[in-house]
Amino acid sequence: MKQILVIQTAFIGDAILITSLLESIHAAHPTWKIDLLVRKGNEQLFYSHPFVREVLIWDKERAKYESLGKLLLRIRSKSYHAILNAQRYGATGLLTAFGKSTLKIGFSKNPFSFLFTHQRQHAIGNGLHEIERNFKLALPLGNIELKMPKLYPSEEQKKIALELVHAEQYICIAPASVWFTKQYPVDKWISFIQKLPQELHIVLLGAPSDKMTCKNIQKKCPNHSVQNLAGKCDLLTSAAIMENANMNYVNDSAPLHLCSAMDAPVTAIFCSTVPSFGFTPLSQNQFIIETHQPLDCRPCGIHGKRGCHKTTFDCARSITDEQLLDCL
Repeated sequence: MKQILVIQTAFIGDAILITSLLESIHAAHPTWKIDLLVRKGNEQLFYSHPFVREVLIWDKERAKYESLGKLLLRIRSKSYHAILNAQRYGATGLLTAFGKSTLKIGFSKNPFSFLFTHQRQHAIGNGLHEIERNFKLALPLGNIELKMPKLYPSEEQKKIALELVHAEQYICIAPASVWFTKQYPVDKWISFIQKLPQELHIVLLGAPSDKMTCKNIQKKCPNHSVQNLAGKCDLLTSAAIMENANMNYVNDSAPLHLCSAMDAPVTAIFCSTVPSFGFTPLSQNQFIIETHQPLDCRPCGIHGKRGCHKTTFDCARSITDEQLLDCL
């Protein structure tokens, strides 16, 4: 029996996509024990995961270096066969380089990759999906094939999901994003909802910080059946709600990847970012929406930005209601 440590301490969407690696390793080596290191806050995604033996947590916000030191000691206390590091930054590079393991695998962009036993290339923009980039890390484990990401809501979370939604047939909208240029504008969401059949039930999803955004949308659509669940359920309960929806409308953000991991129907709106970055939906029933205008300013960066440097935000505002409606 071998022990494996997988490291992914980035944000929620990255943590969801790393489940593809968990699925791939388990399918090839079902007796191996897999531990997972994530940033504090993302551990809730994995408490009911059947292939994760232990979730290690890095508190990057409140005790970054103290927490890192404790993690290094903990990792060194175990005899891992392999450490697979999906992060490209120095802190997790230290954990990988000085952790106790036979194989130390990571991306060549990591400043400590010269101490790894295996380095892999990581390039964004060539059309390769993020799960394919991460899958390169597993190749030294031998006899392995790529699997789709997957999350495992508990039976209790599935039950709560059914109880929360006030309709059997519904669509979900996750309207918010941390980044301004990744977020389809609120007034555009409102315009879209107002063109939907009034009898169609609409569920708004999001984090506690998205409550006011969703409340504003709900208030501006009084003639429609709009339910605001922002901040009222955890990530896996939200995933269960999205799994049962007739369609989910999302930005290029974490809810997109929740849909992928649940194989839930999804319409993903790309504003300033582009599909070729490799973060597109993986659901069988999926649509990608983006502007038809040939904008020389798009993409304006790999990640979202706090504002549009041209102030026009044409990459989002030129998208039409009809494009979204066609996906129903």
